[in-house]
Amino acid sequence: MKVFAVYNIKGGVGKTTSAVNLAYLSAAGGKSTLLWDLDPQGGASYFLGVKARVKGGAKQLLKEEESLPSAVRLTGFHNLDIVPADLSYRHWDSRIQREEKPHQVLRRLVKPLADQYDHLFLDSPPGLTLLTENIFRLADVLLVPLIPTTLSLRSYNRLVRYLVKHRPGRFRVMPFFNLVNPEKVLHQVVLEALLDRHPIFLKTTIPEAGLIETMGVKRAPLFSFARQSEPAEAYRCLWKEIRRRL
Repeated sequence: MKVFAVYNIKGGVGKTTSAVNLAYLSAAGGKSTLLWDLDPQGGASYFLGVKARVKGGAKQLLKEEESLPSAVRLTGFHNLDIVPADLSYRHWDSRIQREEKPHQVLRRLVKPLADQYDHLFLDSPPGLTLLTENIFRLADVLLVPLIPTTLSLRSYNRLVRYLVKHRPGRFRVMPFFNLVNPEKVLHQVVLEALLDRHPIFLKTTIPEAGLIETMGVKRAPLFSFARQSEPAEAYRCLWKEIRRRL
């Protein structure tokens, strides 16, 4: 099972919409796919029409080896399942640190599912926490959505410094630009300065679009109601580029 973590230190950069749409594309491409909504806000669960609740919460998930498989829910989309968010996830760090191997908790929890799914997507909350360190140790690919602005680049630089210093995992880092507005001069300046000079960045960009925001109204991935739209095509291209790099 290959693990894709959609993560950024900073919030508001489109992690959840990216996680949902990429997981959908993975499933639509024939891969059995699981999305774990690790954010207590439950955005990914909401977008996929699943109640953000896990029986017993984070405490129950940590209690038994087979707790995570029992928390898996169907989404109504072929090949795509989800482990929903839960409000108790806000206490992940305090619960994880009590475990015998606190940095390997997520890896232990997903182990029973390793043979059931081809791809696991993690919709990760922002910040640098003990949960984040678990995500780093579990992930094969770290997808980092960025808005082409000064603050977003600053948060990315902080992440790079942290990864270089701590070396928390052997994953591949794939940053990409999200919520891109071609009418904003700063966005264009940033894209022109970075995309050609720094090959680590994925070349595909995701536009700022009302259709993506409509996911919250439809409670569905973009492709279920706007399959031929520009942002849908951008996500297709992004997923193809990610697969090529692998």
